[in-house]
Amino acid sequence: MNAHITNTTQLLEELIAFPTVSNRSNLTMIDHLAERLEDAGARVNIFPDETGQKANLFATLGPERDGGIVLSGHSDVVPVDDQEWSSDPFQMYEAGGLIYGRGSCDMKGFIAAATVMAPLFAERVRDRPLHFSFTYDEEVGCFGADALVESLRTLDLRPGVALIGEPTMMRVIEGHKGCYEYSTHFHGLAGHGSGPDKGVNAVEYATRFVARLLTLKDQLRARAPEGSRFDPPWTTINTGALTGGVAHNVIPSQARIDWEMRPVQLSDAAFVKDHLHHYCVEILLPEMRAIFPDADIATEIVGEVAGLEPSDPNEARKIMMELTGTHDASTVAFGTEAGIFQAYGMSTVVCGPGSIDQAHKADEYVSRDQMGQCIGMLERLSHRLGTETA
Repeated sequence: MNAHITNTTQLLEELIAFPTVSNRSNLTMIDHLAERLEDAGARVNIFPDETGQKANLFATLGPERDGGIVLSGHSDVVPVDDQEWSSDPFQMYEAGGLIYGRGSCDMKGFIAAATVMAPLFAERVRDRPLHFSFTYDEEVGCFGADALVESLRTLDLRPGVALIGEPTMMRVIEGHKGCYEYSTHFHGLAGHGSGPDKGVNAVEYATRFVARLLTLKDQLRARAPEGSRFDPPWTTINTGALTGGVAHNVIPSQARIDWEMRPVQLSDAAFVKDHLHHYCVEILLPEMRAIFPDADIATEIVGEVAGLEPSDPNEARKIMMELTGTHDASTVAFGTEAGIFQAYGMSTVVCGPGSIDQAHKADEYVSRDQMGQCIGMLERLSHRLGTETA
């Protein structure tokens, strides 16, 4: 295992050096990983996005057939702007058993470990394929995973199991909430502050919308499913920002609310969206348009990422509990791409090295011990591949 840890750390250093912040290209990192996987004997597909500046990678060891096992990670990282790092965030360094660098735990550590293990997987894979899935733009809406599923649909390929290597301290996670993000735009009529009845104050209507969000926020508590294992057990709503206006004495014609909800069940998402639609169409807009017929309210969908629903039976959970030696599976509050893979028909869990507490922060790190546990799990997976059929 020591050689695998050394090789993984070396590859992780190379991956951290690629500044794959979501607003930049990830192509150089994807090409680097593709070369490593091709050298191990994998068949590699690269699927560019519409801009040609980003791409997903999907690679396969073993036979071309359904039912395979997917090891998945996202290539993008969050920005380092306005964070006080102790060193260059895109230059890895080690201290005290910790490996520092942007993306070290979220989630280039897992990608490095899976890629380094590819030659061993290639030696042992038999009837059940092993796939590698490295996506773009997870941090800004899981757009890469959505596109990858469509690519798999085009290829008429349906893997059976997906392991999403997000940082969980190597705990097996079988469920998390969805993450639905929106920006609601209010278009009113500007005017002088001394004549408020002659304009349509976009900020005031936006605040009424926020008040309705707060009402829904309270109502969602009562809709918590019996026996919900999430913390908190109900669907949550958060108002992240309200912007609008230009001066104290000007009626604001524009306002925007950035908000999100994290549903524990799809019916809650429908409940919130339907309620807000009727509130805007039947109450707010008639009032606004009585003064200014071109007034409008429009909600922009930033992203609607499905949650991971705990399910029975769950082959992915069974496999990962055996590989990690644990006897239970948990749920978490943060979101991942797992629900997208699950919706495509794969049995899916989340399990990877590092702590989510370190993700997105300055001096992000993953411990060498966690990387060792991840490599040990992947080694045991390689043994399983040598005996398993799809």
